[in-house]
Amino acid sequence: MRIGLTGGIGSGKSTVAQALVSLGGCRLVDTDAISRALTQPGGAAMPIIAQRFGAGFVTADGALDRPAMRALAFQDPSARQALEAILHPLIGEETERQALLADPGQRVVFDVPLLVESGRWRQKLHRVLVVDCEESTQVQRVMQRSGLDAAQVRAIMAQQASRAQRRSAADAVVYNDGLSLDQLHQEVAALLTSPLF
Repeated sequence: MRIGLTGGIGSGKSTVAQALVSLGGCRLVDTDAISRALTQPGGAAMPIIAQRFGAGFVTADGALDRPAMRALAFQDPSARQALEAILHPLIGEETERQALLADPGQRVVFDVPLLVESGRWRQKLHRVLVVDCEESTQVQRVMQRSGLDAAQVRAIMAQQASRAQRRSAADAVVYNDGLSLDQLHQEVAALLTSPLF
């Protein structure tokens, strides 16, 4: 069973991912973690990124300069597309490599922040699970953990699929607003025993 897990920034998707591992014994494949590894010093994507974008987008230790790239991508969509053209094939290869490490019969959860936006994930999955909450809750959570202001958080959210788009792509939705951690775990545990999963 291949389960795609997604949700907007600040939805609590990572917490649900960890609950699926701890409560359901799922194998987690985290595409964000893979992307970060590819753009760390020595990461497989860095020579290609340096060649395509120049040394100004590489830190002194050889990692991707994320703030510089984020600023460029916001103002120039073609730069974002060029970066994605470098990263997505590499992420895809590593994602499948990690998925193949699952034990026979073990559910594999693919944590994909932009699952709905990408358009190419759905055919690779048996189910899509969306973590959802109110937009005001997203803004509050991200401000608390990142130091960004509300306008910056909303600008990031504007680049992502809307709540309605994510929910319409879902086989199941965890509404993570106003829940304690225990209550969220109960929601996940109930999902894991449902016929859907």
